[in-house]
Amino acid sequence: MEQDYMDLITLQNGLGRAVEGAFPERVWVRAEIAGLKVNAAGHCYLELAQTGGGRVLAQVRAVIWRSRYPVVSQYFAAATGAPLSAGIEVLARVQVSYHEVYGMTLTIDEIDPSFTLGEQQRLRKETLDRLEKEGLLHRQKQLRLPLLPYRLAVISAEGAAGYGDFLRHLTENDYGYAYRVDLFPAVMQGTAAPVSMQEALEAVRTAGEPYDAVLILRGGGSELDLACFDDYGLAAAIARFPVPVFTAIGHDRDNHVADQVANTAVKTPTALADLFLDCTAAEDQRITAWESRLRTAFLNRFAGLDLRLEAMRNLVRTAATGRLSAAASRLDLLEAKIAATDPRGVLQRGFSLVLDERGVRMDRVEGRKPGDRIRVLLPDGRLDCRIEGVSGTPDNNQVFTA
Repeated sequence: MEQDYMDLITLQNGLGRAVEGAFPERVWVRAEIAGLKVNAAGHCYLELAQTGGGRVLAQVRAVIWRSRYPVVSQYFAAATGAPLSAGIEVLARVQVSYHEVYGMTLTIDEIDPSFTLGEQQRLRKETLDRLEKEGLLHRQKQLRLPLLPYRLAVISAEGAAGYGDFLRHLTENDYGYAYRVDLFPAVMQGTAAPVSMQEALEAVRTAGEPYDAVLILRGGGSELDLACFDDYGLAAAIARFPVPVFTAIGHDRDNHVADQVANTAVKTPTALADLFLDCTAAEDQRITAWESRLRTAFLNRFAGLDLRLEAMRNLVRTAATGRLSAAASRLDLLEAKIAATDPRGVLQRGFSLVLDERGVRMDRVEGRKPGDRIRVLLPDGRLDCRIEGVSGTPDNNQVFTA
């Protein structure tokens, strides 16, 4: 049975005429560069794609011929600060062509860099709005850095100049302050950077070390180079991190989303080193001030104790002097009493003393008997006598009659 059919070439020619007839003039196309390669001949071959909902919606080959590629690429790099590369969304002017073997191809002769920059701004705003709505934009600002931050986790590219500048500036300071700095390497540019930095944050969180702060360092770059710092996933990971996160991405223009969700953002890695040195210097000054106040308080206390001791010494001296003076007075009185009762004084006043044979003063006749020997002391000498008789109470009037 006969069937109607056509050759493949006929079909392809028909498709080519239809496609090229539908787009006879050059048109502007918005797409993402999914792949880019410059061959030895100088032609630039690209894969353009459009994605949505996590899948590829459309994909096509494109080319920039070597006669046009230097002009297009240099203009784009000069305007954006970054070369054409995979992962960038562009607005390109294309000519649609269809080849029987290679299918449809877009020939690019111009790329608008202002669209790429504007698209980055739009995506940045959408990310900020989402973070604000989820309560993540200012979450890190509620965390406080310790008074003396010592253990620092740094996320940066290993061997990066910015990290080296930071480390030298921090550790070779004039004050001799010491810090512990641990590097967690990560990709800091391109489409792989956000996920790499999130993995580094997770490594810090699970390291088992109680870090005082996390520092994300990059030594600068073009706006497109730094577009990875506008990624929502990275920003959310920074916002939710349990310790303060500091950024020093090394740019002078508008802050990126990572800067805005971080606890603190500074312009350069060396400026971040200065921030931690200032923290330590401020606490050092505070401790020094307390030391001075304590020293002054102790000196004042000792001075007060010295005054009290001197006052007590004076009181003791005065009391001792008074006691000694009273004792001396009592001693003088005793001496006077002793002098008054001294037998020699009695003899000098015209009296005599009678002693028994043992030399003991006799004041009574009781117990005395005739024949006992006695001594009579007179002012000018002594009489050795013997008792001839003993009688009772004398007649005092008779005794003392002149």
